[in-house]
Parts: sequence; C-alpha cells; structure tokens
Amino acid sequence: METFELIAPCHFGLEAVLKREIVALGYDIIKVEDGKVTFTGDAAAIARANMFLRTTERILIKVGSFQATTFDELFEGTKALPWEKYIPEDGRFWVTKATSIKSKLFSPSDIQSIMKKAMVDRLKKKYNRNWFEEDGADFPVRVTLMKDEVTVGLDTSGVSLHKRGYRRATVKAPITETLAAALILLTPWKRDRILVDPFCGSGTFPIEAAMIGANIAPGRNRSFTAETWGHLLPKKIWYHAVDEADDLIIRNPEMDIQGYDIDPDAIRAAMENARHAEVEHLLHLQQRPLCEMSHRKKYGFIITNPPYGERLSEKKELPALYREIGKIYRSLDSWSMFLISAYKDAQKDIGKKADKNRKIYNGMMKTWFYQYMGPKPPKRKHPENEALLSERPF
Repeated sequence: METFELIAPCHFGLEAVLKREIVALGYDIIKVEDGKVTFTGDAAAIARANMFLRTTERILIKVGSFQATTFDELFEGTKALPWEKYIPEDGRFWVTKATSIKSKLFSPSDIQSIMKKAMVDRLKKKYNRNWFEEDGADFPVRVTLMKDEVTVGLDTSGVSLHKRGYRRATVKAPITETLAAALILLTPWKRDRILVDPFCGSGTFPIEAAMIGANIAPGRNRSFTAETWGHLLPKKIWYHAVDEADDLIIRNPEMDIQGYDIDPDAIRAAMENARHAEVEHLLHLQQRPLCEMSHRKKYGFIITNPPYGERLSEKKELPALYREIGKIYRSLDSWSMFLISAYKDAQKDIGKKADKNRKIYNGMMKTWFYQYMGPKPPKRKHPENEALLSERPF
C-alpha cells in the first residue's frame, strides 16, 4: 500500500507529547518542528491517526513544499504539485486556511485565491475540462508559509480533532480537549491514582482523563472528511479503525476522578458532556467551592485550569485565589499538582516554586504549565510473590 507523508499540528510546546503518541501507534517520525510533527504511514495510518491521536488538531496529507517569495512563484509552485493524484474530477476543493510566518507573502486571502487558480489550471489540463462542477467530496487544503517555505497539506480531518463530539454544553473560557489531553499526558497520572479538578468548568479535564483511563479513542464518536475519499483511501480502513477502537476500550475500570466547580451551571454542563462522552459512570462531579476541597487518600493529583483574570475586575481577585490554591495544596499530604495559567504571579501567590514550569501557547495566549511533583507511592507487593515468599523454607 502507498505510503504518505503526514503532518500533525499541535499546540506550541507540546510537540514531544504528540511525538510519543505517534510512535506508540507504530509510525516513524520524519521531523518535529514548532507546532507540528511530520510522520509516515499508509492509508490505514490516516484513519488510525484521526481515530486515536489525542493531542493533534488534524491530520494532513503533505501534497508538497517549495520556495516562494513572489505570487508568480506561489502560482507555479502550486501548479506543479500532483493535484490529480488526490482530487477527482467532481471534487470540491479550496484553500481553507493560509498561515504566513516570517515570509514575504503574507496576505492570507491573496495566497488562497492564487493557489486555487493554480490548482484549477493544473486540473483543467489533466482532466481536459474547462469547468468543474465541484459537486463531489470535499478536499480542503491548508498551507503554511514559514520563512518563504510553502508547505501544502490536504486536510483529512475536516472539523478540528479537538471536537470529539461530546462537548455540547460549555462555559466561559473552556480549555480545548486536545490541550487538556496533552497536559494530562505530560503528568505521571495513571488510572489507579486519584485525580481532582477543583475548577472543572464544563468537565474537559475529568472527561479527557476518564477517556484516557478507559482507553476510549477520542475520534470514536465523530466523522472525518477523508471518509468520502474512496478513490484514495479504501472504506474498510475506517471500519477497521472503529473496530480497533471498540476492542481496546477497558470496560468499567476502577478510577477515582472528581470535578468540582462553584458554578452550578458549570456542573450541569460537565454532567451533560460526560454523558455524551459515555464516561459519566466514571466521574464524580459536584458543586463545591475551592475552600472545601479535601481528600483523605494520599498520592492524588490536582490537574486544573484555574481562572486567569482576563477582565480587570477578575485580576484583583487572583492573588487571594492563588493563595487559597496554595493553602489547599499544602493540606493534601503527598499529592501532586499541575495547573495551567496565564497568571504570571501564580507561583508567588501559591507560595511555592513549581518543580517544573513549561511555557505553552494556548492559541495566541502565552501560558505556563506549573508542575508540583509529590512523592511516588510505595510499590505494591504482588500477591503471587507474597505467596511464594510465604512458602519458601528459611
């Protein structure tokens, strides 16, 4: 089967997490760059990457790359790409997004228009047509210009992969599903450890943790644009990906995942979203203020996205809020805490410097992922080993 070069974009600062996911799926990495990972795979890899990768925004088939500093070069470079290999005569194609960074060509609308004309010009000659109805399957194209290097990709995902299909209800300033999953995967949390999000909002952190713990594929309940590309990708690869996803689910795992929020509307939204994600039975969601957070068990995890103080009135409340976070954390013996925040004085007001601090761009907003590492729990003795020890003569 043909091998494709595939591009997986992600949040800046989280490329290593995505790389680990791709390697775990069994594919070879070509290159890791700011905000994206490029790898190789066959047609089945396209379906499996869309189905299983938790931390990428979409999967692109790399059509080609070239240098362009003028619109003439952009036109000729685009026209030289083998579009007929991907787009059939009835295909509906357009440049859905153009991004330019440190390049001489910087107008997204002009880039999109010129590339569309170049694609039409090539396909007219290849299909011997003067007009295309474009009434078939969708073929959205995405292009990035980085230091005058043009990289062109065909979008196999369609709607961004952060839209798992479960978040029907939302609240102000929600964290995206892909970012939440990536941050959880950055921590040492496993499903046998307690996880609490005291600012759970619409439930993204608890829901993503439950899906990770139960091994539920993030793309299991949604569709992808490339499912209609029968001439390029066999339909059976999508059926196989769904079957694989269903087979890998861990039914009713023992987990202790809790989400709290002071806002009753947020808890109602979180409960609704958990039902759509089919993990409501794995979560405990409750209206509760931060000051009431406590837990009798040891070695738990706080993973959360507290308020950043985007409005002036909210900023005045941040020092007291983060001091309260520090107080709660100090009361939890042996716990670890991980929080993402754009608040620069977070460590000062928490009262403790983080063990690790990672800069992450949440969209265009610069944030920090503060990581407070608690001790590891003692290793459990294996029952079979204990039985063997008890039978050994001394």
